[in-house]
This record gives sequence, C-alpha cells and structure tokens, in this order.
Amino acid sequence: MGMRMKLKGLYQISRPVNALTGALAVLLGGYVAQTGAWGKVALAAAAVVLITAAANAWNDYRDIEIDKINQPRRALPSGLITPQAAWLFSVVLTVLSLFLSAFINWPAFIMALLSSLLLYIYSWRLKSTVLLGNATVAIISALSAVFGGLAAGNAVPSLWLAAIIATAIMGREVLKTLADYEGDLRQRCQTIATAWGRRPARVIFYMLAAATSLVMLLPYLLDLYRPIYAYIVALGVYPVMLYVILRVTRTATGPQLERLSQIMKYDFLVWFLAVLLGAAG
Repeated sequence: MGMRMKLKGLYQISRPVNALTGALAVLLGGYVAQTGAWGKVALAAAAVVLITAAANAWNDYRDIEIDKINQPRRALPSGLITPQAAWLFSVVLTVLSLFLSAFINWPAFIMALLSSLLLYIYSWRLKSTVLLGNATVAIISALSAVFGGLAAGNAVPSLWLAAIIATAIMGREVLKTLADYEGDLRQRCQTIATAWGRRPARVIFYMLAAATSLVMLLPYLLDLYRPIYAYIVALGVYPVMLYVILRVTRTATGPQLERLSQIMKYDFLVWFLAVLLGAAG
C-alpha cells in the first residue's frame, strides 16, 4: 500500500496533463516542419514530457508551504510523498530527458539543457517576481514547438506556433497569480496580483487574452493556414476564451479562478486541433 501511495504521489506531482500538452506542442512543431523526421520528433516529445514532469516536481518541492494553502491536496502537502522523494524524482527525470535529447541533434540537446536549467532557476528565484517568472514559463512553453521543429530539421514554421503559445500561456500565468493570491500573499510571494493588486492583474489578463485572440488568427489572415483553421478557432476556441474572460471578475474566488485556468488549458487543445487540420499538409 505504501509503494502504491508513493507511485500515486509521483504521478500527481509530475502533472501528466501539463506534460502531455508540452508533448503535443512538440508534435505540432514537427508536423508544420513537414520533413517527415518523426523518429526524432518522437524523441523530442518524450524529452519534453520528462523535462516538464521534472520541473513540476521541483516546483512543488519549492512551494510546499504555499501549496498547503493554495493546493492542499497535492502530493507533497497531503503527505503522499516526501520532499526528498520529489527532489530526487526531479533530478532523475532531468537526466533522462537530456539523455534522450542527445540522440536528436546538438541544437535540440542545447535547448533541452538550457530549458531545464531555466526551469530550475524559475522555481528557485524567478517565480516570486512580478511578470518575469510568468514570462519565463510562457517562453519555455513556446519553445516546446520550436524544439519539435529543431528535431525535425526545420524550425522556421514552428515560430508562429511559439508566438501564439507564448501569448496564451502568459495570460494563463497572470490568471494563476489571481487564483493563488491568498497563499502568495501569506507567504509574501511577489506576483503581479500581490505586488500591483488584483485589479491591475485582471486588466493585464484581459489584454493578454485579447492579444492571444489576435495573434491566433494571424496565420490564417496571412494565408499560412487553410480556412478550417479559422473556423475551428472562431467556433471552438474563442467562445471558451470569452467565457473565461467574463468569469474573471472582482468577486471570483481562488478555486473558481483555478478552474477557469484549467478550462483555458483544455481550450488550448482545441487550438492544437485547428493547427493540425489547418496547417498546410
């Protein structure tokens, strides 16, 4: 029973849905590259899953006290695993990710190494900053698509994906600072919500959501993607995004904002489908 609980805790702390999202971004980057190098793209996707899981474990290790308030059901504050196990799990996954990346090509290996280092630095120093930490997460997330392009041998088409992902993730990161406001405030964690106030944070979230809507449509307007891309974005992505925007209000609670953040994450999967069907095949 003890081993089963530990495995459950390690599974939880890796946050597989987040890791899967990163892998999908890699696959999209490989897909729009259109080189057919799917073996290396698959290695890149696996490496990103490991990098993401390692970063999540390290982040939870650093945020145990905050999560006791904001996310008490997570593996560490609930006692499913020990802090030492989380730290070791993170290191092992990072080493495995770099091992896989070494079989792709040197640019991919260097990107994997730098991304892993930056994610560790993020949880250690950058997370408790105003917007800098959020921008770090957004950039690293966007690089997943570029990583797929590098693995495939043609990174240029993935730059559009990276621009859209960076803008969208930046907006979601700001939303998460609103959701985590109470815990961050008690732990004196500097975020845009605690340092500037919740109203400015909401305004910046609205601006980023609007920017995401615009950037998301540009590949179609520039004739890079087929019309079906615009149809899926307009009918599948925008309505959910509008719902989230309208629900991010002054009276929304932390748990409600966290749910909206999760909705944004799943709505992004619809955008993935739009790229899959709309990018030139």
